[in-house]
Amino acid sequence: MLIRKLFKFESAHIVRGCSSRRCSHSLHGHSYKIELLQAHALDQGQMVYDFGLLKGDVRDLIDAFDHALTFWDADDADYIASCLRFSERWISLPVSPSAEQFSRVIFRLVDALLQLTEMINGEQDVRMHSVIVHETDTGYAQCFREDAYNPRMGAFELAQIEFSTQVKREWNDPQLFDRLLTALKP
Repeated sequence: MLIRKLFKFESAHIVRGCSSRRCSHSLHGHSYKIELLQAHALDQGQMVYDFGLLKGDVRDLIDAFDHALTFWDADDADYIASCLRFSERWISLPVSPSAEQFSRVIFRLVDALLQLTEMINGEQDVRMHSVIVHETDTGYAQCFREDAYNPRMGAFELAQIEFSTQVKREWNDPQLFDRLLTALKP
């Protein structure tokens, strides 16, 4: 069974190398809508996964992108320096911040959190099915598991993502991302 939880945030980026000059040469923003989809058995409340459980670490990670400037760590060094200088809320990604890559990054972040979540109400085999990232009202990218981990779409590790100090300060647990990375180490 699939369930969906919708998250919203406002974020800015430049998508280098795309065919639209407006997108590839001008800093611009979007009102993003993120749909997380999960699947499988029912818990003791006869739910796949209580939506309330997504209001903690998952919400904090997705909210990190709200009113943040997101940039590709391989972008122009002067542009990155300006991002760091003029915005206290930023996220550095090892891939371009396109809707397609946002969907892959968010899939992998939430997937890692779910793997580390202690299931205490009979939840079973809760897994990410897909992530949909609406960049506009009319356009979105949907990432499935095979896309999220496909090196042909750009190999990356979660440890390559960097959240600004201000973003981490605003989390309920400022050590959230460090805790996630530590738990994932073999």
